[in-house]
Amino acid sequence: MRLHIKIKTGNQIVPFNHQHLLTGVIHKWLGWNQKHGDLSLYSFSRIEGGRKTKGGLLFENESTFFFSSWEESLAKKLIEGIQKDPKMFNEMQVAEVIIQPTPNLSQKEILHPASPIFIKRHTDKNTEHIIYNNNRANEYLKETLKNKMQKAGLIDDTLDVRFDLSYPRAGTKLITYKNIKNRANWCPVIISGKHETKAFAWNVGLGNSTGIGFGAVK
Repeated sequence: MRLHIKIKTGNQIVPFNHQHLLTGVIHKWLGWNQKHGDLSLYSFSRIEGGRKTKGGLLFENESTFFFSSWEESLAKKLIEGIQKDPKMFNEMQVAEVIIQPTPNLSQKEILHPASPIFIKRHTDKNTEHIIYNNNRANEYLKETLKNKMQKAGLIDDTLDVRFDLSYPRAGTKLITYKNIKNRANWCPVIISGKHETKAFAWNVGLGNSTGIGFGAVK
C-alpha cells in the first residue's frame, strides 16, 4: 500500500540535508523511537516541490512525498499518527493523504528511484558504499531484497534485479544524514520475477536503509 502525502508549506527554507527530519516525523507518526534498520519493510520518497536557494530548499507551493509499506497495518498506523498530529517541520504540515493500493506490476520491468538507492557493506575496518557500476552492486542489490523477502516469508527463485547501466543520466548523490556522508545511487533498476516479488520491491524499496529515506522506487 502506498500513501501519497500532500503537504501544506509555510514558505520556509528547509535545509538541503533534511532527510533525518522527515525520518523523525515518520517515526513520530508510527509511534516509534529510533526503530529502524536495513531490513525495514517500508520505504518513503523525497519531498518533491522544493526550489533550490542559497540557503536550502524553498517550498512555496504544495509539496508531496509518499510512504509505502508491505504491511497495510503499518500504513494505516501512519494515517492514524497523521490524524493525531499532522505537523512536520519548518512550518510544514500534512494537508491530505491519498491511499493507493498496490497496482498490478506483472508487466513492469523498470523501477525508477524516488530517493537515492544506498548499498553498503561492512568490512573489518570500515563501511563500504557500493556504486551502481561496481561489479558487486547487482549482487548486493539482490541479496538485500532476498533477505527482506525472507523476513516477509516470500520466496522467488526467478528473481533478478540489476541497475540499468544504459540509463544516460545514471549517477550518484552524496547524502548527509546526521553528519554522516553516504554515497547513494540515482539509477533505475531492472527487475524480473513474480508479480508478488515486484509488488514487494515497489513497497519496501531497494538497497539498504530504506527505513531512513533511501531506496524508495516509483
